[in-house]
Amino acid sequence: MDIMIFLIPAAVLMGATGLAAFLWSLRSGQYEDMDGAAHRILIDDED
Repeated sequence: MDIMIFLIPAAVLMGATGLAAFLWSLRSGQYEDMDGAAHRILIDDED
């Protein structure tokens, strides 16, 4: 039961880190153009 003293804060810290990374990616515009990369793969621009 003593291990729970370590595991619960570690899980909360990892969850908060994941949430912070997700919010950072939203603010930096990572999800602005979801279809652009999918369409760019199909375009053949070889010269």
